[in-house]
Amino acid sequence: MANPASYRPQTGEIPTTPGVYRFRDPHGRVIYVGKAKNLRSRLNSYFANPSGLLPKTHAMVHAASSVEWTVVGSELESLQLEYTWIKEFKPRFNVVFRDDKTYPYLAVTMGEKYPRVQVMRGERKKGTRYFGPYTAGAIRETMDTLLRVFPVRSCSAGVFKRAQASGRPCLLGYIDKCAAPCVGRVTPEEHRQLAEDFCAFMGGEAKRFINRLEKEMSAAVAELDYERAARLRDDIIALRKVFERNAVVLAEDTDADVFALHEDELEASVQVFHVRGGRVRGQRGWVVEKVEDATTPELIEHLLQQVYGEDSEVQGRIPREVLVPENPSNHAELGEWLGGLRGAKVDIRVPQRGDKAALMSTVRENAEQALKLHKTRRAGDITVRSLALQELQEALELPVPLLRIECFDISHVQGTNVVASMVVVEDGLPKKSDYRKFSITGAAAADDTAAMHDVLTRRFRHYLTDKAAQVPVSGEIINPTRAGTAAATHGTEATPSDPTMPAPKAKFAYPPNLVVVDGGQPQVNAAARALAELGIDDVYVVGLAKRLEEVWLPNSDFPVILPRTSQGLYLLQRIRDEAHRFAITFHRQKRGKAMTVSALDGVPGLGEAKRKALVAHFGSLKKIRAASVEELTSAKGIGPALAAAVVLHLGSSEDAGEAAPAVNMTTGEILES
Repeated sequence: MANPASYRPQTGEIPTTPGVYRFRDPHGRVIYVGKAKNLRSRLNSYFANPSGLLPKTHAMVHAASSVEWTVVGSELESLQLEYTWIKEFKPRFNVVFRDDKTYPYLAVTMGEKYPRVQVMRGERKKGTRYFGPYTAGAIRETMDTLLRVFPVRSCSAGVFKRAQASGRPCLLGYIDKCAAPCVGRVTPEEHRQLAEDFCAFMGGEAKRFINRLEKEMSAAVAELDYERAARLRDDIIALRKVFERNAVVLAEDTDADVFALHEDELEASVQVFHVRGGRVRGQRGWVVEKVEDATTPELIEHLLQQVYGEDSEVQGRIPREVLVPENPSNHAELGEWLGGLRGAKVDIRVPQRGDKAALMSTVRENAEQALKLHKTRRAGDITVRSLALQELQEALELPVPLLRIECFDISHVQGTNVVASMVVVEDGLPKKSDYRKFSITGAAAADDTAAMHDVLTRRFRHYLTDKAAQVPVSGEIINPTRAGTAAATHGTEATPSDPTMPAPKAKFAYPPNLVVVDGGQPQVNAAARALAELGIDDVYVVGLAKRLEEVWLPNSDFPVILPRTSQGLYLLQRIRDEAHRFAITFHRQKRGKAMTVSALDGVPGLGEAKRKALVAHFGSLKKIRAASVEELTSAKGIGPALAAAVVLHLGSSEDAGEAAPAVNMTTGEILES
């Protein structure tokens, strides 16, 4: 169970605007979604005194490990976004909305003789107008407020029939929240008109009704009917509150991705809202380091290429409109490219006014908040990482700062499919592009110490090879393979060839300051011996033993014990666990392949597709073994040379003692012995 103080955001990081927030558990799953008029006030209430929370909320904040939020423009925006996320993530602590798997809608049954206003869930019915979705509390309040102005029937069919039979309206009719068509106070036509006005107001025509009520209020004041004027004033206030403008929900036929960015000299924060059917269905965000001379149009161009070009799933969901803050460079070509991916026209444009421009403003505000939060947390992370590296350097008494750390781990099952992993951490952060994995065979796979010695030897032999391949010429570092062959062979002065040709990448040219091995003293001594045999004396080695989390040094009888709360120990544990994860993943892959082997695997030139075709043609390996070269060529994709290779590999004779015939690998002809 997590301590809420461990992931509590700083008060200054949280904006005071409306928004929606998400709590995530240690596995990254969303466990609670909520909305707030003031994000700072609401989130602080979870952390100020966790022991005073309700049991359910107390369990939620202790089950979570992080919290994040999205800024919106109004309370209705937060309601819509909250609904979208609850539907998407199905958080287990949002039990109020998981019962019916949907939010309630405000529905008007226009298909009936006397239309009825009601709260409905589930599948939509023909002849009914739907508005929403809303939360359960918000929809009841909205309905109660609007019935004061539009007194449409809201009772059930049974109540309506009983009122007709008795000639007396229900309670709502007596308190003027129903026009009481059941007893003939209004005609069916008048009641239908009330329902039409109700739908028109909910559909967006608020200004017309508010203006009408304002004129009626002015007339009542002129007639000195202040009581009626006060009622009309209250109705106007209620309508304005209900119909607060919602910038998240656009027209129902709107499918668009709305991009916005906020940038400074070094970094840019990008946010995108995916609008489908007029509602926000998803959100993504990135913070990227800027190239010094990159302009905003170029950033947008690279962004669209990354979002739509690299993700095959996204390609199938490219919308009709892509709204951006500035037109990207190569605007026309980019639009044509996106249209080809989508299979229909894609309009890339900059919204200038209206709802789409308002939504763009909301997305831009989210990008600005994301960049501020990134910078604040990055500064804190740098402090923690620096402290961890400094503590580790002091505890191990190393004379150099730990700019690069490499960790090695061995993985196997009872000595089979032995593999090793190498993970890299630079400045306290993982550098996954430098991760490496090793397969270990032969005598090196005898035990963990032999495997560790083999892996360290191979890794640093590569380092020495790459280091020797870099030859200084006139103050530059060039690769001899780019110079003349004679120069590289005989050691004469090398001259660079075509300078436009890139030099081969030196994969192991950058050595670590510290090598961490997963294990105790035997593994550490094996790693140190490998480095000594290669003549490397400027790389330090330590081991982290799992049982007591002890740090072992080479040829030391006693381990170094770091405090349990040491940031340096936390860093070593994170590196060790990452190396273990990487090794286990590779071992499982290798083990899975080893469990599905075939007698045809060793045939040169026979890939998986042709192997399947060969087996499908003959039906079994026994028939393939008995087939001649000519018979094998009848299978799809099998030529004479490949058929000859199969014959050589398997042998064409059923007699195991008879030698396989010699075969001409060019023509496939069987030669006489």
